[in-house]
Amino acid sequence: MRYIEKWDDASFRQFVEQYSRDVWNYAYFMTKRRETADDIAQEVFIKAYFHISQFRGQSTMKTWLLSMARNMALNYFRSAFIRKVTLVDLFSSNETSSSAEQEVLDQWASKRIWSIVLGLPRKHREALLLDVHYGLSCKEIAGMLGIAEGTVKSRLSRARSKVNECLKEEELDYETI
Repeated sequence: MRYIEKWDDASFRQFVEQYSRDVWNYAYFMTKRRETADDIAQEVFIKAYFHISQFRGQSTMKTWLLSMARNMALNYFRSAFIRKVTLVDLFSSNETSSSAEQEVLDQWASKRIWSIVLGLPRKHREALLLDVHYGLSCKEIAGMLGIAEGTVKSRLSRARSKVNECLKEEELDYETI
């Protein structure tokens, strides 16, 4: 496999276009702040531009970029005061709905699920996002987080159980109204 030693403008532009949304969404998910996600995403691509010769294919490009974003977000948590914000549904679907009512219900359900996911402990929500949204394997998640695969599986199981438990509780609450 041939590794990239230096970017040309067209290749780097295509690279950024391919991965920028994933990197920004992950940074936002980690920090819950748009401005911080902007800064982290920009820093990730600057770092990738100048350090591409260090990438040796031991992971996918996506995993490499998300690892950088994660490290920068964790550094942000160590160095900044974090204010609570509400997650805006960034991962909206491009599909058309059959009705306005159905679209509103779908948006409400999506926001509610994200609200539940954001309520999980960071280690559980991070594993769940990397699995469900980014499609990383347990092995890739383990490598990225620096933990054992079994730990990833355990975190995913606990996260899914908690999300399902919260959804069932809400369902029971609505039935009693």
